[in-house]
Amino acid sequence: MRNDHVTLRSTAVFDLLAPQTPAVPVQVELRYDTRDPYAVVAAFRTGRAGWVEWVFARDLLADGLIAHAGEGDVAIRPSADDPEVVVIELSSPSGHAVFEASAQELADFLDRTYDVVVPGNESLWVSIDEALTRLLPHDLS
Repeated sequence: MRNDHVTLRSTAVFDLLAPQTPAVPVQVELRYDTRDPYAVVAAFRTGRAGWVEWVFARDLLADGLIAHAGEGDVAIRPSADDPEVVVIELSSPSGHAVFEASAQELADFLDRTYDVVVPGNESLWVSIDEALTRLLPHDLS
């Protein structure tokens, strides 16, 4: 396990799409932390009150830049209308949201994560003992 942890942050604006209304720009902070090297966090600004965070696989983001990826709560795909746009769909029991984002901005962020942790080397950054310690109760008696 590596101990020289790094957190990358990048801000972007995604367009929230809704039927028969103009797109609404939403501030998004993308984060990548080597403590969870398989994941990317997208934090969506919800107004003055705060942020809503979605965590999904870094591989899902990479795959979604090329073709439709994701079958669960997060799906990412290139736009059918514009090759420079990526569509991100988020689903939860609370609702469904569709965003458009710049493919180049997402690719640039992804490339920065690859500079820190090369794909396929994620396991070098994970400590199974540390993860189990966080999951298991401290008092097993």
